[in-house]
Amino acid sequence: MDESLSPILELQRQRMLLQMEYEQEKQQFEQQQQSQGIVRLVSRGDAWLPLRVGRSYYNSLNQLCVEVFRQTTADDDEAMDHNFEFGKPVQFFWMSGEEEKSPLPIAFHTLFTGTVSYVDGDRMVVVVADNAPLASLQVTEGLLGVMIFFDETSYRLMFEALERTMRAKGRLGYLRDLFYTTTRQMRAETLTFADMGFDYLNPTQEHAVNEVLRAKDVAIVHGPPGTGKTTTLVEAIYETLRRESQVMVCAQSNMAVDWISEKLVDRGLNVLRIGNPTRVDDKMLSFTYERRFEAHPDYPQLWAIRKAIRDLRSQRKRSDQWHQKMDRLKSRAVELEIRINQQLFGEARVIASTLVGSANRLLDGMKFGTLFIDEAAQALEAASWIPIRRAGRVIFAGDHCQLPPTVKCYEALKGGLGRTLMERIASQRPEVVTLLRMQYRMHEDIMRFSSDWFYHNMMVAAPEVQHRSILDLDLPMTWINTADDEGEGKGKGTSLLNAPEAELALLCLQAYFEMIGKERILEERLDVGIISPYRAQVQLLRQQLRKREFFKTYRSLISVNTVDGFQGQERDIIVLSLVRSNDEGQIGFLRDLRRMNVAITRARMKVIILGDRHTLTRHPFYRKLWQYIQSLKN
Repeated sequence: MDESLSPILELQRQRMLLQMEYEQEKQQFEQQQQSQGIVRLVSRGDAWLPLRVGRSYYNSLNQLCVEVFRQTTADDDEAMDHNFEFGKPVQFFWMSGEEEKSPLPIAFHTLFTGTVSYVDGDRMVVVVADNAPLASLQVTEGLLGVMIFFDETSYRLMFEALERTMRAKGRLGYLRDLFYTTTRQMRAETLTFADMGFDYLNPTQEHAVNEVLRAKDVAIVHGPPGTGKTTTLVEAIYETLRRESQVMVCAQSNMAVDWISEKLVDRGLNVLRIGNPTRVDDKMLSFTYERRFEAHPDYPQLWAIRKAIRDLRSQRKRSDQWHQKMDRLKSRAVELEIRINQQLFGEARVIASTLVGSANRLLDGMKFGTLFIDEAAQALEAASWIPIRRAGRVIFAGDHCQLPPTVKCYEALKGGLGRTLMERIASQRPEVVTLLRMQYRMHEDIMRFSSDWFYHNMMVAAPEVQHRSILDLDLPMTWINTADDEGEGKGKGTSLLNAPEAELALLCLQAYFEMIGKERILEERLDVGIISPYRAQVQLLRQQLRKREFFKTYRSLISVNTVDGFQGQERDIIVLSLVRSNDEGQIGFLRDLRRMNVAITRARMKVIILGDRHTLTRHPFYRKLWQYIQSLKN
């Protein structure tokens, strides 16, 4: 094959795989939208029902907003668990009939769509079109609800990014060819200078920052669990800003953008966050574009002009004078808006957004010397190309041995849609990768298995955590074989659960707590993560935890979630319920070993695994894990 054609062919293949994913996800969404699917959507956190409507108002960006509240009871399993976040499209609906008394609603009616502006607990603000029929939300009979809508916008932006990259000349075309061409004729260019020293960084972190500063085209900071990837990235951004006036920082999820933005603000950098954060507190909101825009001294004047425009629009009589006045007001509003934006963007050293958010019209025409993509191993290739068009060089940070991007279409996954741009570059241009090797989170015995299997045995435990444990002579990892249980079953929808294993998990945690002692747990605030890869098992564990009197005192110290829900977090103790138990050795998506890597490495001092040894150890990974844990006893 002609080498010069391969980048274009590869991007065309990406487009084809993305098209398959788009069609599958759209089809799934349309099936779920049927009335009988609403109960399941509510239980999965993809819908709120019933809903109470609050006030409607125009926000500082002149968008019409409606405030809604989820009505839940203290006993609702899903009361704290939902998937609504900034930027997600939503659809309002109502259901007629006796839905309260029946799990299957009689009739489902769609109303209109909007976009989440922000969510805080059971309160959500949704941006809607100026002409949205808000009166239709005053449902007098039946139930009003809101559901996550199919996200056409993200797909459109990803398709556009692929098309733009295929046609690109200049810098974007160069980066495309560098990232996709396997030939050694093209090499990532670097500057040459001796390593500089940085306080608070270990040697591999220090080397990674230097490699970022040397890179003219691309660098990858590969950060396994607990290795201080964020600390390293913040230092790299800080040092880059000693050489450049402004950089762009992106990540796949809002949560990851929040995390890196907060750390950069703590480092003393002026961050402008495009989009609203997932955690709604004053510190997080203080560096958002919307809050800064509102705080600008010219804003009250702009608000008054916008109000005058709205009042003028509501007048029925429209003379020449009306049109002249409207033109004058609009022109003044645009002038003020441009002035405020120029000041906000001019002062900011870091512009932060999600990958999709980098297409925001506020950033039209903006270019950056350096783009940093955090959690790059969780982003589809097409999504990474959205902000790359704005950059001279790209720095990826993440770990392709942890959570991969979510891909719903099996054929697209098999075709390679789950392989990220970071992973592609890491395998084709290993010279641009720096592996962070020292980890500060977990006991050496917990780290060792992950290090051997995923990181070529290159990880080292920092001396302060190497032998840290809760109890003297305690084994840091335990596997409780649940082979004699009744086995797995179906929960709501398609997710699996294993009731005897859930009960045993809580009994084991209770026994461990009793060994430690109540006083010490509360005094040291020892925290626990109970993880299962299956949503139905998570919901069952939450139910059972609430019912057990023993755990009432410790409720604030224990969280239960899926593997994805624990990404980027850590706990003193991790309890892991693997669920699968059958004679055929079927382990389903437990075959995604990267999820297991995440689950195990959340723990600082203790991992308790519950799983059917006979089912799981037919797979080489789980067989090796079982053998490893047994070897710790010797």
